[in-house]
Amino acid sequence: MLDVRPMELIKEEDALKFAAAREVAAASGWRYAVVAGRRPHVCSVLVHLSSRRRSARDLLGMREQLLTAISGQQGQAMTFSELAEATSVPPVGRANIVRLLRHRELGVDLGSPLRHSSLIWAA
Repeated sequence: MLDVRPMELIKEEDALKFAAAREVAAASGWRYAVVAGRRPHVCSVLVHLSSRRRSARDLLGMREQLLTAISGQQGQAMTFSELAEATSVPPVGRANIVRLLRHRELGVDLGSPLRHSSLIWAA
């Protein structure tokens, strides 16, 4: 169970309510957490992914190159850079990785900023 509210709306007296809710959740076999904000990088990653939301023609066959490279790892992840370098044109590969992430053909942990060292896997 998640209690979601902006940090500025949480008051000191809410601590008792949170503790009571945590106990009720535990008695029901649930977990309880208070979410009072998001990590600063989340919006920037989402904006970056949404920049590739429009369809585009894949004249260089990047989708197939990327999916072939990642499937050759047999369940293993590759870094963003390694995957881009596995294509015939790495700068175009980078843009296409983001497009495939956006369309959920590849996966990435959104718990941290999207970097060259981010692990990418087949979805």
